[in-house]
Amino acid sequence: MNDTDVEFPLRPDLIYLNHAAVAPWPKRCAEAVQRFTQENVTTGALNYPRWNATEQQLKQRLVTLLNAPSVDDIALLKNTSEALSVVAYGLDWQPGDNVVISDQEFPSNRIVWESLTSRGVQVRRVNLHSAATPEDALINNMDARTRVVSISSVQYASGLRIDLQRLGRHCRAHGALFCVDAIQSLGALHFDVQDIQGDFVAADGHKWLLGPEGVAVFYCCAELRERLRLHQFGWHMVENSGNYNADTWTPAHSARRFECGSPNMLGIHALNASVSLLLETSMEEVERRVLENAAFLLEHIAALPDYELITDTTPGRYAGIVTFRHRSAQQALLHDYLTENNVFCAPRGGGVRFSPHYYTPHTQLHRAVEILAGFTV
Repeated sequence: MNDTDVEFPLRPDLIYLNHAAVAPWPKRCAEAVQRFTQENVTTGALNYPRWNATEQQLKQRLVTLLNAPSVDDIALLKNTSEALSVVAYGLDWQPGDNVVISDQEFPSNRIVWESLTSRGVQVRRVNLHSAATPEDALINNMDARTRVVSISSVQYASGLRIDLQRLGRHCRAHGALFCVDAIQSLGALHFDVQDIQGDFVAADGHKWLLGPEGVAVFYCCAELRERLRLHQFGWHMVENSGNYNADTWTPAHSARRFECGSPNMLGIHALNASVSLLLETSMEEVERRVLENAAFLLEHIAALPDYELITDTTPGRYAGIVTFRHRSAQQALLHDYLTENNVFCAPRGGGVRFSPHYYTPHTQLHRAVEILAGFTV
């Protein structure tokens, strides 16, 4: 048994191809939760200072994962939607301002911006196929009133990977803020927030980061932290959070200013363990294997005459998501068939979505393709 088998003792008959939805936990994540649970049962919060140290350790690991300049740039929030809401409702919008997004966004990165229309903000949903490249399409829809470009690093349904470096460079040169929903790439691909010149980055922990739901990373660049108006307040987000008797207060200068109340310590312990596995493996190696698995599926599914790919097969345009459709059958029937044959995947983007992680063995990918080949209308 290799290290991967030890960390991911999944049911042997289950082919888990749904990391773009909710990932299974590695063993060390479960063990961290068990230890934390037992500690709560036997000693309560006796060792709370050590819990705080675990929170700081997670933030430091996320600094490494993002290549953020400082741990002060990192906040731990509930989910991606909360992080995007912090940005959307923190900025000082003026009537006539616009935000540029794509027509392929998950609702988290669409609804929050659409909610600003009552303030006179225009939301430009750009067809990513309307120009030579997705980046051209987004850039063509920017103008002098564009305040924010908000894009998913990898589109959840099609699996399209965006050139974040190019977009970030253009936004910086033209005075627009660059916001990235990284939930479909962080933990699957190498990520460098400084290289892409990102202003804001958000990602839940329960997909490629292999952690639980209920805890997410939010990166905010230092120069913008105090420009975001706060809408949530509490004891945790003040500069001197340990002084409960103080009559006056100021928001923390670090990104802790966005964490209004008590942290999700259970989720923090779990995600800290999962991120430690990714960093021990190295994100370069994780990315290599993720792309290798995706390329395998793209090649072998394309060879099946009854199927067509939705995901772009161009190198650099795909990540861990492979979406495809049957040429004649109802996609719901295909998904039901796969589920009945223990292939856990998702109906997305008018087809079926496979999303293996770095540890998914090729034997299971071979088996999934064989099962696809056996589907009959």
